[in-house]
Amino acid sequence: MSTSAHNSPRPWKHIERRKTKTVNVGDVLVGGDAPISVQSMTNTPTADAKATIEQIRTIEEAGADIVRVSCPDEESTAALKEIVRASKIPVIADIHFHYKRAIESAEAGAACLRINPGNIGSEERVREVIKAAKDHNCSMRIGVNAGSLDKHLLEKYGEPCPEAMVESALEHVKILEDNDFTNLKISVKSSDTFLCIAAYRALSKACDYPLHIGVTEAGGLRTGTVKSAIGLGMLLSEGIGDTLRVSLSAEPAEEVRVGFEILKALGIRNRGVSIVSCPTCARRNYDVIGTVEALEKRLAHITTPLSLSVIGCVVNGPGEAMMTDIGVTGGGKGTHQIYLDGEAAYRLQDEDIVEHLVKLVEKKAAEIEATKAK
Repeated sequence: MSTSAHNSPRPWKHIERRKTKTVNVGDVLVGGDAPISVQSMTNTPTADAKATIEQIRTIEEAGADIVRVSCPDEESTAALKEIVRASKIPVIADIHFHYKRAIESAEAGAACLRINPGNIGSEERVREVIKAAKDHNCSMRIGVNAGSLDKHLLEKYGEPCPEAMVESALEHVKILEDNDFTNLKISVKSSDTFLCIAAYRALSKACDYPLHIGVTEAGGLRTGTVKSAIGLGMLLSEGIGDTLRVSLSAEPAEEVRVGFEILKALGIRNRGVSIVSCPTCARRNYDVIGTVEALEKRLAHITTPLSLSVIGCVVNGPGEAMMTDIGVTGGGKGTHQIYLDGEAAYRLQDEDIVEHLVKLVEKKAAEIEATKAK
């Protein structure tokens, strides 16, 4: 029986989401019962609208729900209007220090402002930013980072710690609340996985605002993926997190792909093909590793959730195939067993496994989408 056919409750797989308020980032809801959204950030010069829009296209194609762009200067906010107009997903403006950039971003159509009210300046300047956000239906994210905590908190605690990060977040939240603004979410990020997890756990108990989660500056594609999978995976498994970014020193679209893989591994959101494959051993009857590498590339365009097992021999192959929509198990003399919807369907002999599986997956995805459309 394939995974799509499982309807019986499995309490050991259930994750109970933390109850939060709901905020809007453009037409994407964050918090409450809304799906956990995946976002990334552009790394092109924002003032170069053409390059930034092109990069946003790749981020959209990877499946992102939200995109963030940095707006450090007037040239960037001047380009933001064109960028927002061209983007198919809501755009968050990342603001540091200069309050006018925040106002200009809200006026340009940003769906959300990522700020720290404490570094915007005087109370009057903060009020001006809040007014602009209200006037343009713009939410905010309070972004606390262990690497840039306020001086008075470092003096109080001696070093970045969960208590300092949560206190910083709540101080900034109070500034907005005192000005009657609550359309906000919060993040307390660190490159230290343990510090990050502890800070989010504490913050989740201290307020009911939606949380943007992420292990910041996690590293390159491999190390950053591992750190993020551990940090985000632990938080998400505890029901903590309403939107996420995987911070990688890699192309932004990779952040989105990794984010969805983390959500897929936890059964929270499914997008595209989930491949179950063996690590291979001397029993394998075909090139499993090469086959999986090719399939990941060839099936990247599929957004329909479905599962595919690619197993090298008959030890675990039939059992895994029973749990997936499509499966192949390696057999002797170039003859392999194909499974459809968990049932042994036919044998495949001396054919290109990759081409055959790609056609099967594309056909299955088309059938699922056709059924949805009825």
